[in-house]
Amino acid sequence: MTTLHSVGWRVHPSFVPHGPVAPVTLLADDEGLTQLAGVYPVAWRTPWSEITDLALVRRGPRMVLVATVSGRRVEWRHRGLEDFEAVRALVEERGGTVGRVTRRRWVVLGVAGAVVAASLGGVIGALLHHGPGPANEPSLAAGAGLTARDLPSGWSATPTGLLSFLDPPAGTVDPVTTTTPLSVDLVTPRVVARFQSCLGVSASADRVFGRAAQLPDVQVTSPLYHRVRPAETELVTVAQVYATTTMVRRDVAEMSRPHFGACFADASASLLESTFTGQLTLAHGATSWTPRTFARGWARGGVVPLHLPGVTRPYELVVEVVAGGRDETTLSFVTPTWPADRSLVAGLVGTLKARINGRDAAA
Repeated sequence: MTTLHSVGWRVHPSFVPHGPVAPVTLLADDEGLTQLAGVYPVAWRTPWSEITDLALVRRGPRMVLVATVSGRRVEWRHRGLEDFEAVRALVEERGGTVGRVTRRRWVVLGVAGAVVAASLGGVIGALLHHGPGPANEPSLAAGAGLTARDLPSGWSATPTGLLSFLDPPAGTVDPVTTTTPLSVDLVTPRVVARFQSCLGVSASADRVFGRAAQLPDVQVTSPLYHRVRPAETELVTVAQVYATTTMVRRDVAEMSRPHFGACFADASASLLESTFTGQLTLAHGATSWTPRTFARGWARGGVVPLHLPGVTRPYELVVEVVAGGRDETTLSFVTPTWPADRSLVAGLVGTLKARINGRDAAA
């Protein structure tokens, strides 16, 4: 039996609300996995019977370990590879998947047909070589997403929520030069093939999940915002800045196909539900929906019901992609009071359009 004692990790999300996320030490033995988190360590012990879907991903000089722990997707990131072989041996012994990320594409080893992917619109699949963008692009992407000032009263940032199972954690990502703190998940070919069949696009030409996808120069995820009244509702935006307007125009051409909104909503809900439950779940019942706004600009999206074990209220997932110039911003919105929130989402989409239009005009 492989044992492990590895230091220097960072966990997302924290095991308890507002709990420590770093530094983390991982210990493993015959019985289970123990996490020691925080400067004054707090220990969490989880038996192997409650841990599924282990996966280890190597990206350059860094590694990411992901697993479903008691039905919740957890991600540990490490800035080095000192213990890579030890972690690899543990993951393989437990029937998990070991993979690496190359500059060209995600490569998965160990489980035939599995695909390592990140669940967000427009950046899933192949990694095409390109140099880092201008130094001001992180601030450009940060300015494209939603902030607390864009929301009505009653909304506030929260560390975790349902959308933590879909969107990457808040912060800036340079996909070329840093570890990508995305919500890394193993997406089976059925989800990808289903999306491509729905949209009528081949795997080689697909710019969302397929080999034609390209990474942005920089990506910024907003904080996860929620409100309690009239019902627990969440939203988050992921803003991306690409190297050229041509890249965005080509993405928009695919996303302008009929039924993209419904196809993308179904795929997004499948990712969220699969990550939430720790097993493959294919969502159904999505419809395309894009609100009319006063602001001009391109947007497409859809709405789909969520089916989550232990969640008794009927939640809907709304996803809207807004694009223009070198920008693509995806809004994810989870609510139990749809369609009462249609006007709110329309206003948020209008804000995103206006923001991209203003940046495009100033370029």
